[in-house]
Amino acid sequence: MKIAVLPGDGIGPEIVAQAAKVLEALRSDGLKIELEYAHLGGAGYDAAGDPFPAATEKLALAADAVLLGAVGGYQYDTLPRPMRPEQGLLRIRNGLGLFANLRPAMVYPELVNASSLKPELVSGLDIMILRELTGDIYFGQPRGIRTLPNGERQGFDTMLYSESEIRRVAHVGFRIAMKRNKKLCSVDKANVLDTSMFWREIVTEVAKEYPTVALSHMYVDNAAMQLVRAPKQFDVILTGNIFGDILSDEASMLTGSIGMLPSASLDANNKGLYEPCHGSAPDIAGKDIANPLATILSLAMMMRYTFAREDIAQRIETAVRKTLQRGLRTADIAEAGMQKIGTAAMGDAVVKALS
Repeated sequence: MKIAVLPGDGIGPEIVAQAAKVLEALRSDGLKIELEYAHLGGAGYDAAGDPFPAATEKLALAADAVLLGAVGGYQYDTLPRPMRPEQGLLRIRNGLGLFANLRPAMVYPELVNASSLKPELVSGLDIMILRELTGDIYFGQPRGIRTLPNGERQGFDTMLYSESEIRRVAHVGFRIAMKRNKKLCSVDKANVLDTSMFWREIVTEVAKEYPTVALSHMYVDNAAMQLVRAPKQFDVILTGNIFGDILSDEASMLTGSIGMLPSASLDANNKGLYEPCHGSAPDIAGKDIANPLATILSLAMMMRYTFAREDIAQRIETAVRKTLQRGLRTADIAEAGMQKIGTAAMGDAVVKALS
């Protein structure tokens, strides 16, 4: 298993270090794992003047899978757009052809009370959000800032999707639904956007190839409301890049903390980039208080989707569950009476539970 490790910025190096502990423990048990580190985001800019250095690109292309921490930091906000850390993230996704972003939102029984919603609304929650990752308004051209003939400045971006882009991610969504509860809700804004009207048309056509999956459609504003009102109505949510970005962050709070949400970004052959859903949180970087569990759970997704090792995936997830059952919590998920521990201690606890 050749894994490229990109710690990134902010809390990235801290949380990735805990995931590396888990990988080292698995290697000690006989799993053949090779780790090689490189820079991405602000760290890439600092090291090579590029948020996605050529050496990082070469390593990522050669690896079987990529583990990423997070990118971004206040000190990079004044850089030209092409040099900002987030551009490195967009470029690696695009460069590796990672079009399918899987973001599970599952509530562990031990964390029901940590959710922002009432326990009866989230108990037993298990949603998979599938976000298309390489199209939509984030990549559409033309884009920029221009001056109109009347002298007024105007910012503009282009939202667009090709038929092939919609079809391939729709097939992924329906295949996921087939392995779950055979329900898929496609989220769009077809009452306003031509792009979404086209999205809905193509998804409906693809659905004919999966007659046992119940397809529904929902406008994104309603979906945002329903995630708070009655989240357990959903099983698989399929949506575009910008809507998926927003809805998956909303769903994170159903679980108690965005620090609990892993993600997988896959290409057509299940090569993937695995990362927590949260950002670099520069305000808490270096304080040993970040939650590393989303990063560790991202390893479980790596084992499941890229390496087809369901046994190891379940072993990692079980170790996280056992750790929570012991009452160990980082600050973001701590309740009264629970033992609050730091980032490194949480990583150690998971490794202990793994064995």
